[in-house]
Amino acid sequence: MRVVVDTNVLISAVLRDRIPQEVILFIAETPGFEWVASPEILAEYRDVLRRPKFGLPESLINAWFEFLSQAVAIVKVDKTIEFPRDRTDAKFLACALSADAEWLVTGDKDFEEAKKLMNTTILSAALFKKLVYEEWGI
Repeated sequence: MRVVVDTNVLISAVLRDRIPQEVILFIAETPGFEWVASPEILAEYRDVLRRPKFGLPESLINAWFEFLSQAVAIVKVDKTIEFPRDRTDAKFLACALSADAEWLVTGDKDFEEAKKLMNTTILSAALFKKLVYEEWGI
């Protein structure tokens, strides 16, 4: 089952741990699940982790970079999508569509509008944990 993870979920996992981190680790470590991202999304993950406003130590940034290089499967995005609500989020929708992902995990309310555009289920990390992760008996 393929899952696209929005950058805000990754940052929440890095900064606060708890549910976002549990969800990311579940996706990365559970057989049958695959964290997918486009090269553009992976570049955004790396850029955002380096933002000075987060004040992350270089060792933590490097550890997450290493984790991402092992945990994320890069997919080719062969679809384009217009998402006027937030054009910077279109890449996540295009990736989910191109990868035929079952889920897009996000904390961004802008995606509420997109739920009508695709078959991918768009949900928060907390809801993913409740509906998917906990269903697997973890």
